[in-house]
Amino acid sequence: MLNSKQIKYLRKLAHPLKPVFQIGKAGLVEQQIKELDAVLERRELIKVSLLQNTSEDAGEAGERIASETGAELVQVIGHTMILYRESKEHTRIEFPRG
Repeated sequence: MLNSKQIKYLRKLAHPLKPVFQIGKAGLVEQQIKELDAVLERRELIKVSLLQNTSEDAGEAGERIASETGAELVQVIGHTMILYRESKEHTRIEFPRG
């Protein structure tokens, strides 16, 4: 579970990132969740966007992805969500102390 300082730090790191994944008309399917799981392992912090033609709600989709991949939903803004999960093998993000 992330504390408020960690969330603030992750939001700052995620600001310049481009979405690496888009959820479209078909909605969130199992194959996409498996791919998101692999991307989280490599990158730790990602942005996911929902296209205009999707019937998914960004908050609900973010919660579902987080629960099925073991990630943390950092933030949802409009049709974009930020997800974080510490990598087992490719740890990149170190939180500041204090």
